[in-house]
Amino acid sequence: MAEFMTVLYVLLTLLLLLVLAAMLIWYERRLLALWQDRYGPNRVGPFGLLQVAADMIKIFFKEDWIPPFAEKAVFVLAPAVVVITMLLAFANVPFAESLWVSDLNVGVLFFLAMSALAAYSTILAGWSSNNKYALLGGMRAAAQMISYDVFMGLSLMGVVLLSGSFNLREIVEAQQQGWHITSQFVAFGIFMVAAVAESHRLPFDLPEAEHEIIAGFHTEYSGMKFGLFFVGEYLSVLLISAMSVVLFFGGWLGPILPPFIWFCLKTLLVVSFIILLRAAIPRPRFDQLMAFGWKLMLPLALINLLLTGAVLLWWEA
Repeated sequence: MAEFMTVLYVLLTLLLLLVLAAMLIWYERRLLALWQDRYGPNRVGPFGLLQVAADMIKIFFKEDWIPPFAEKAVFVLAPAVVVITMLLAFANVPFAESLWVSDLNVGVLFFLAMSALAAYSTILAGWSSNNKYALLGGMRAAAQMISYDVFMGLSLMGVVLLSGSFNLREIVEAQQQGWHITSQFVAFGIFMVAAVAESHRLPFDLPEAEHEIIAGFHTEYSGMKFGLFFVGEYLSVLLISAMSVVLFFGGWLGPILPPFIWFCLKTLLVVSFIILLRAAIPRPRFDQLMAFGWKLMLPLALINLLLTGAVLLWWEA
């Protein structure tokens, strides 16, 4: 019976995440329309809610074409990689005090590992398409995601030092006297920039820069395989938001409301902030993005880690 309930909980979590990723498309379009003083989806269903269903039906019935010059097996596998890695990363996220799929002692490392593996999706898609624009997009994605993985990992080490654990549940419990955002504000800024670059969301969508390389690594994709890339992108937005809440904003901690509601509200605020970045910040050049990472983000992450360690040693002395 216990095994059956575990499987049922996993399936419900997967279903909920996929539905949320789809609804996030509608939420982003409505929010961008509000900020830019224009209409968003408002024709199909109440408040345009059924626009997502219409788009999904369209994608299901579009021709799923594989170019004859592509490496077929890798071409088909690539879109699934990002979705699978994002869903696996969610297995480690504590949504409430006793609400999670897996309580790993190395939760932070598992999250970083899944983020790193997601890079293979864009790299393989660009290479297997046998298209120069797709290959260029894949190379950009490889450089961008692998580089910003370094800064994201270093930014989280200060949180690990303060909590004394890699376990995400214990990191949340360590924030009962105060959220990490107060003492690790610099780390939070580095984490958010690196995480947005990792998911190649605007303004860091250089691997997909339409004005330069058509659509980058997914130029040759169509139908459901094209849709999977977008599902993976919105899952990554949800994952970034959930992890930032767990690591810096006290997770499910909060007064009066149930813990799960607190977690959802905090996550929604971070999701809205990531969408606002798309509306407010222009896209940099690729060389500017890489220089910003290695010349500014890396020194800041190292200095933050050094100062955090020094303060902890002084406090314990």
